[in-house]
Amino acid sequence: MGRGRALLLLLLVTLTSLLFFRSASSEIFFEERFEDGWKSRWVLSDWKRSEGKAGTFKHTAGKWSADPDDRGLQTYNDAKHYAISAKVPEFSNENRTLVVQYSIKFEQDIECGGGYIKLLSGYVNQKKFGGDTPYSFMFGPDICGSQTKKLHVILSYQGQNYPIKKDLQCETDKLTHFYTFILRPDASYSVLVDNRERDSGSMYTDWDILPPRKIKDVNAKKPADWDDREYIDDPNDVKPEGYDSIPAEILDPKAKEPADWDEEEDGIWKPPKIPNPAYKGPWKRKKIKNPNYKGKWKKTAWIDNPEFEDDPNLYVLKPIKYVGIEVWQVKAGSVFDNILICDDPEYAKQVVDEIFANREIEKDAFEEAEKERKAREEEEAKRAREEGEQRKRDRDRRYGDRRRHRRHDPRDYLDDYHDEL
Repeated sequence: MGRGRALLLLLLVTLTSLLFFRSASSEIFFEERFEDGWKSRWVLSDWKRSEGKAGTFKHTAGKWSADPDDRGLQTYNDAKHYAISAKVPEFSNENRTLVVQYSIKFEQDIECGGGYIKLLSGYVNQKKFGGDTPYSFMFGPDICGSQTKKLHVILSYQGQNYPIKKDLQCETDKLTHFYTFILRPDASYSVLVDNRERDSGSMYTDWDILPPRKIKDVNAKKPADWDDREYIDDPNDVKPEGYDSIPAEILDPKAKEPADWDEEEDGIWKPPKIPNPAYKGPWKRKKIKNPNYKGKWKKTAWIDNPEFEDDPNLYVLKPIKYVGIEVWQVKAGSVFDNILICDDPEYAKQVVDEIFANREIEKDAFEEAEKERKAREEEEAKRAREEGEQRKRDRDRRYGDRRRHRRHDPRDYLDDYHDEL
């Protein structure tokens, strides 16, 4: 065996070992791409069905797709509630990273509706799964009008739901987008959209779950030795000799006695006074930087919050047993796909890269569909105009025929008179 072939074999063995190590140390709890057999895993809920308000799903890739065989679940009926869920092998995210990811494509002008998914704990009657079913985690877009374009991240803690305090924005175009949430054992998190980090932070600060670690001390007082003067008088600055003898005003040297001035009647003439250009105002010492300056004192200081009690398991959700889609939509047409729950952010990234390898094909398909839609709308508008013009010609012809065949009446001249008016 040559040296080159030996090195190549060693490299392949090393890569295989690394891949095996990664797969052995990470776990995929649930992955759904809605391929053959998906119906055996998902249960359509009867929630709202008796009221005629429950929608159904269509198994399709949508109107435009990079791969027509890559199907997802698409909301099918306008102005309906949608609820469907799948059982997940029970797992806990304690001492491990939690990754929740899925894709959604809003093919419709959604107007108002959700596009999020939920993770649920405990027993769930899947045929009754609905908006009032408790959940442990909710994540994804919620759009309504031009104002609400929110990306929900809601966590459940001790039976209460807490939305993220940040105003996260979702995508609103008609192409496929991936949403990824990563929660780590140190309670830090990241939100990714299409593999790009949209935001990050900590559960301690970005959810109002626990009281804050620090609070403002409203009773704090400025220490007696606190010097908050940024500039002080220069003690070495000395007032120039004779400075105080400089008058603020002087007689105007350019003034002249008026020609008609009469001393007997007007008295002795005196020139008016003007500001003295040599006068610089009251003397003040120059300012210099204060060497003892400690900064501006804030009326409130931060102290430890006596009500704060840490919970090292703050990030731990109740054991997850189900994943569900439960949304309301005014206009249907959203395609849910590529649902992934795992503990490996790198694998989640690879899934997005794999699907987006044909991203340009989807864009081209969308643009072609848009051209066809606009052409169809223009053709329909043209046909409507032509039909309207034809109806007008038909009315004019019928009206003209009645005028020509009507018997003469002596009062017709009155009709002609009114027509002219």
